[in-house]
Amino acid sequence: MSPPDEHGFCSFGVEVGTTKPAAESARIIIAEVNRQMPRTLGDCFIHVSRLHHIVEVDYPLPEAPQGGTTERHLLVGQHIAEMIPDGATLQMGIGSIPDAVLQNLGSHKDLGVHTELFSDGVIDMVEAGVITCARKTFHPGKIISGFLFGSKRLYEFVHNNPIIEMHPTDYVNDPFNIAQNEKMVAINSALQVDLTGQVCADSIGPQIYSGVGGQVDFIRGAARSKDGLPIIAFLSTAKKDSISRIVPLLNKGAGVVTTRNDVHYVVTEYGVASLFGKTIRQRAHELINISHPKFRDELTAAARELEYL
Repeated sequence: MSPPDEHGFCSFGVEVGTTKPAAESARIIIAEVNRQMPRTLGDCFIHVSRLHHIVEVDYPLPEAPQGGTTERHLLVGQHIAEMIPDGATLQMGIGSIPDAVLQNLGSHKDLGVHTELFSDGVIDMVEAGVITCARKTFHPGKIISGFLFGSKRLYEFVHNNPIIEMHPTDYVNDPFNIAQNEKMVAINSALQVDLTGQVCADSIGPQIYSGVGGQVDFIRGAARSKDGLPIIAFLSTAKKDSISRIVPLLNKGAGVVTTRNDVHYVVTEYGVASLFGKTIRQRAHELINISHPKFRDELTAAARELEYL
């Protein structure tokens, strides 16, 4: 956490989502006070009198490498940007697709942010006047987040910055809170999507690849938002185009993170599939149409064998 201010309050800095709730429920609190931790604002403070032990340190925070966006990522970002209206509130994580979306939003106006996590890509949009949060219907004027991960530039940007408001994850990821943002746009990714719309985002077969994260929270929150857009976005292939991410059936042992009944839009570099309220036949057609062309015949044959078509 950051050093205490003149009133004795330390900020949890770049990670408030789980750290603050843990400190509030712990019997013993050991605080690593880092002079290089930015002092973020919001519901993210603890008074020094509540700390049992303090370890003073002075080292740079870990930084996330800022990956470049390819032409294919930019195509995905372009498709999504065309869906986003002015005044929308965005949820996105870090990586090439969120960065590609942000790079395509230069002509938008008064966008807001309510997200579990954000990185450097947001800074340029704030400085360009694209992200103002002025038309948000929940915490207007504020970027709401649970934690941050990026470069030193990001950490310097959020230090004592009044537009940034940090909160614990149980508040940020509450679908009821998310839904209070009108025009809420949730952008999440997937490792695989089957032809019925089931989304696997945390495992490769039975092998756990990542945590479940806030995908379901934000997909459902955006679905309940007035004029909201729940979006699953990814490149159509993996491993140098040798594997299709759109598959007839999920791999054996794969976990379903977001059910087919929760999925509204799926976006790849080949377009947008609208699935909500569609039959299995319609879903299969929509997803095959946005798959990589080299896999379309194979997916169509598999869909017929499964009696989807």
